Amino acid sequence: MKKLPLNSGTPALLAATLLGVAASGAAAMIPSPERLLPDDTLAMVTVPDFSKVREIWKISPQTRLWKDPAMKPFKDALLAKWNGEFIEPLERDLGVRFDDYSSLPQGQLTLAVTQNGWQGSGDPSPAMVLLLDTKDKSSQLKRNLADLRKKWVDAGKSIRTEKIRGVEFSVVALSSNDVPKTLQKWFSQSDNNDPADAGAKPPPRSELAVGQFESLLIAGSSTRAVEKVMAHLTGGAMPALGDLAAYEANRLALFRDAPVYGWVNVKTFIDLLARKPAEKDAGDTPDPFDVMGPERILRAIGLSGVRTMAFSVQSSNEGSGFQMFVGVPEADRRGIFKVFSGQGKESSPPPFVPADVEKFQRCRLDGQKIWATLQAMMNDINPQLLSGLNFLLDTANAAAKQKDPNFDINRDLFGNLGDDMITYQKAAGGAAGSNSASSLFLISSPQPEHLAAALKNIGVLWNAPGTAPADREFLGRKIFSMPLPAMPLPTGNPSGSAPQTLSYATSGGYVALTTDASLLEEYLRSGDSQQKELREMPGLIDAAARVGGMGTGWFGYENQAQTGRAVLESLRNSTNNPATRSVVSRSPFLGFLFHFVDFSLLPPFDQISKYFYFDVYAVSVSPDGLTFKMYTPVPPGMRK
Repeated sequence: MKKLPLNSGTPALLAATLLGVAASGAAAMIPSPERLLPDDTLAMVTVPDFSKVREIWKISPQTRLWKDPAMKPFKDALLAKWNGEFIEPLERDLGVRFDDYSSLPQGQLTLAVTQNGWQGSGDPSPAMVLLLDTKDKSSQLKRNLADLRKKWVDAGKSIRTEKIRGVEFSVVALSSNDVPKTLQKWFSQSDNNDPADAGAKPPPRSELAVGQFESLLIAGSSTRAVEKVMAHLTGGAMPALGDLAAYEANRLALFRDAPVYGWVNVKTFIDLLARKPAEKDAGDTPDPFDVMGPERILRAIGLSGVRTMAFSVQSSNEGSGFQMFVGVPEADRRGIFKVFSGQGKESSPPPFVPADVEKFQRCRLDGQKIWATLQAMMNDINPQLLSGLNFLLDTANAAAKQKDPNFDINRDLFGNLGDDMITYQKAAGGAAGSNSASSLFLISSPQPEHLAAALKNIGVLWNAPGTAPADREFLGRKIFSMPLPAMPLPTGNPSGSAPQTLSYATSGGYVALTTDASLLEEYLRSGDSQQKELREMPGLIDAAARVGGMGTGWFGYENQAQTGRAVLESLRNSTNNPATRSVVSRSPFLGFLFHFVDFSLLPPFDQISKYFYFDVYAVSVSPDGLTFKMYTPVPPGMRK
C-alpha cells in the first residue's frame, strides 16, 4: 500500500475531519436564554446548566442535612404521606409518571413572561414560555411528548397540530376545569360542580403549545410567543432579549458563571400599570380620591424611576451568595430611593455589640432626610394625606406643650434624628436558642438627651394614665420607661398581645430603645465589661468582604445557629400549640403544609447544629442603582 505523504497541513486536516464526524452525531448547541427570548420579555429566571446545579445541590449543607440519619424519622414520614396522598394521585390524574421526566433537565431550564401585545389590561394577555434543554436525552423527550399527546387525545381534549417555523407543535385548549382533581382537592376554594354555578359563565379558556426543536423542549401559552423563540432558533432576524442595553448591562455585572439568575423589565411593568383608565362619562359622579391614581402613587413612592431588577446566585466550596440589583439611576430617584446616596459610610458592628447576638444590622441613612422624604411622598400622593399627618403632629405638639411650653416636635424630635441606626437581637435573658428574643434599637443624634426628652414629652399621648414616663438611675444614667398600648394579635385573640413597657436611655451619642430592660442595662454597662465583641468573631471579616465589606453604609449579620435553634424548637412544639392551630385553620396553605409535615418528628437541634453557621449581607449604592448582597459561608464542620 502506498503511504500518504505527511506535511504540515495533514494533522490539521485530520483533526478537522474527526471534529466534523463527531459534530455530525451530536445535537447543535442550544443558544443561551438571552439569545432565545424575545425583546418584549417582561421577566425571566433561568438555570443555564441544570446538570451543574444538580452537582452543587448534592454537596450543599441543605442536602447533607436532609440525608443526615437524625432527620430520617421526619423525612420518612413526610415522603410517605406526600407520595401517597399527593404525588401518586396527581400522577393518576395526569396519566404520567414524574420519574419519566425527572432526568430530562440537562442544560438550560428557563421560565419567562413575555408582553405578547399586552397593554396593561384585557386581551391579549402576557404569555408564559418554558424552555428545557435535554441535551443527550432528546430521544426520551420525543417519546414522552408522543405519549403525552396520545393521552390528551384519549382523554378527549381539544388538540390540534400546528407547524411553527417548520417544527410541529401540539396545541391543546385548557380551562380551569382541566385542573387535576388532586390539585382541586387541596387548593380549590370552591366546588366546580356546585349546582348554583350551573348557569354561570363558562370558565375562560387558554392554550398550551408544546413542541421540540432538537434537544430543546418549548412550551408556551401563546403560539405568537413561541414563534418568536423559534425565529431565534432557525436563524430569523428578530430582536432578542440580549439586544436590550439594560439587560446586557445587568448580564455583564451579575450573571457571569451564575448557576441561577433572573431579570425583570420593571420600567415596562410600571409604564403599563400606570396607564390611565378609560375616560368616564360626563354624568358619572366624581370620585374625590381620583387624585390618588396609580401613576401618581408609583411616581411618589419612587417606583417610576426603576428601570430593571436582576438577581443571581453564586456557589463555591467556601460558601454560597445571592445578589440583587435594582436599576434606578441617581437622576431618577424619588420617594423611598431619594434617601439613598452614593457615599458609603462605616457600618461595621460597634464595640458594644456582643458576639452572642442572634441578629445585627447597621444602617447609615439620615433620619431627618427620611422624615422629609416621607412628608414629600405623602404630599405627592395626595396633599390631604400630609394635612392629616400634620394635624396629628399638631395635636401631639399641643399635648406635649402642656408639660413643656418650650417643646417643638419638629425641632426637638425630628430635628434631632441622626444618620446611624443600629438594631441587634438576642435570645430573651441572653439564653441562646430560647424561643423568644428581644431587640435593642439605637438611633444616633446630634443631641441625644434632647431626643430622649422629646420621646418623653410625646409619650404621654399613649400612656394610659396620661402621666409622664417613669425614670430611674442606672450607672449614672437615667432609664425612662413607659407602657405601650396592647396590639391585636393575628391569632384573633380579642384581648391582644400582652402589655409591654418601652425602656430607653442615652449613651455614646445614641438613644437606645427596647422592651427588654435587662438588654438595655447590658448595653449601658458594655463599656466596663469584658464581653466578646461581634466584630472580632472568626470568619466575619472574610465573609463581609464577599458582600462588599462593612463600609457600604448598610451591613447586617445573622447567627443561623441561634435563630435556627429557636425556629426548630418552635416548630417541634407547634403541633400542640393552640395559637398555631388557630392560625393554621384559617390558612389553606398552612393547612396543606401541616397536613403533610409532622414537625414533632424533627430531631433536637444539637444533633444537626453542624449544618448551621451565619450569614452576612450589605446594601451598596452606585450611580446606576442599589445592590443587595448576601453570603453564607460553609459551616466549619462541613468543610473538606
